This record gives sequence, structure tokens and C-alpha cells, in this order.
Amino acid sequence: MIILGAGAGGGFPQWNSAGPGCQRGRAGDPAAPPRSQASIAASVDGEKWLLVNASPDLRQQIAATPALHPRPDRLRNSPIQAVLLTGAEVDTIAGLLHLREGHRFSLHGAPQSLAVLDQNPIFRALNPANVTRHAITLDQPFSLLGISVTAYAVPGKVPLFAEGSAEPAIATDGEALGLALSAGGGTLHYIPGCAMMTTPLSARLTGAACVMFDGTLFTDDEMIRLGAGPKTGRRMGHMPMTGSGSTLQAFADIPVERRIFVHINNTNPALLADSPERATLTAAGWEVAEDGMELCL
Repeated sequence: MIILGAGAGGGFPQWNSAGPGCQRGRAGDPAAPPRSQASIAASVDGEKWLLVNASPDLRQQIAATPALHPRPDRLRNSPIQAVLLTGAEVDTIAGLLHLREGHRFSLHGAPQSLAVLDQNPIFRALNPANVTRHAITLDQPFSLLGISVTAYAVPGKVPLFAEGSAEPAIATDGEALGLALSAGGGTLHYIPGCAMMTTPLSARLTGAACVMFDGTLFTDDEMIRLGAGPKTGRRMGHMPMTGSGSTLQAFADIPVERRIFVHINNTNPALLADSPERATLTAAGWEVAEDGMELCL
């Protein structure tokens, strides 16, 4: 398993942010390494690879990951054999357009996510003769490149561009997915977006070898306090790391072997390795993901 990108939308440093963290990252501070937008890659044999989400940064993520480079035995090829979507935000689907050059792979997502692709003609650039689309049945395990996958709904919301004028309610019907990926005897859960912990989700995660969980904001009102935006984390469909009803509180009673925050926003001070916020997470048993991290189950 390779973490291709650990950042939230816009990555880190974000292109139009002059926040203190982004300035440190842009200056090459080793305590503020860059993060591209959230995605992981998984394989059981190192030859055929599954991508989870196709971020806008996918081209640079492939370039930075030798395991995903084309093999030298023929002119055009790729070890990427399948893409699995956890939702249909721009952050998860825009990178599909990097995969339009005639390569064959399968594309899997909830019916809602595939409907977004169907409704936007630009995704016809992915020739259906090469890219077959497959709707996921939630809570039904299936095998993908030798990996056992179970997709399940987590509390989330419709994509930002589909919200309309009314404030969206939190959805639990598959607009946002968590994924259980099993191989080699262990199970990893990948949940890059989650608006709240629920009793069924807590039970599902209990005993997992690893959980990669939504780490968008350190505090719920972080973006408002910093003047970076008008919305709380929960309004955007993301639990805060700390505070009332936070991820640290929720996981205090969930036994998990390894806990890693992913999808981390550029405003989040925990991105900085020398910050007191990072120390708080470390003391609570959490890691903060970086691009290029590798894990084995």
C-alpha cells in the first residue's frame, strides 16, 4: 500500500495560500513536506495496482511512484488496472482525465458517483471500450486484483458542485464511502471523508490492522478563525481531529492497531512536524500521513 497523496483539496502548500504553514512548505522547510491531494494505491503482487480515488494531482503522483511507472517491455502500458472511488468530489474524480490515453482499466464507484461521471460529457474522454464502469453494491465484499474490498456508506454529503442553494443534509446513502481492504490476513480501512462517528462505523472499525481516517481540520472552526473560508469542518462533511465530537474522542474507545490521518487541509497545523498540534496527535497514538508512505498488511 502506498499513500500517493495525503492532502485535502488544493494540496499543501495550496497554490493560492500564503498561510504560515504553506509559506514554510513553499520554502522547503523539512518540517513542512508537501502533500498532494488524497489518494492511495494498493497491490498484492507489485505488478497490478488498484488506485483509490483519482486526484487532480494523479499525473505527478504516478511520476513520483516507480511502482506505477510503465514497464519497458512495450511502448504503452501501465500497472494501473483499476480505480475505486470513495465519492465524486472534484478531488476524487478529476484525475481520471489523466488516464484517457487508451489504457484499459476498470472503474468502480457507488451509483451516485458513477452518475456524476455520466452527467458530465468531459468524462467521455475515457473511452468505454477501454474503461469499464462498475457500480458497487454496498456492504457486499468483492475481489479486485486479489484484494478483498467491502465498500460501506459513511456520513458525508453530496459534492460541493452539486449542493445547490440550500444547505445540504448529511447523507448516509453512499455519497461518501469508507473502504475495507483486506489481503495477507489484515484489514485496512480508508475513510478520507467522514462527517461523524456512528455506532455501526465504530463497530466496523474495531480490531482493524490500520485505519486511514479523515484529518481535514484540527479544530472544527479552523478555517473561519484563520479567515480561510466561511464553513466549519462539519459543514464541509468532515469531523475535526480535536474538540467536542472529534476523531480523537471517537477513537479513544475503538481498538485499532495503527491510526493514520489522511486528507489533511493546508490550514491544519498538524501538517507541521514540529507543531504542538502534531505532538498532541502523536501522544494520542496517531500518525499524520505523508506522500510516499508505504504500508504492508
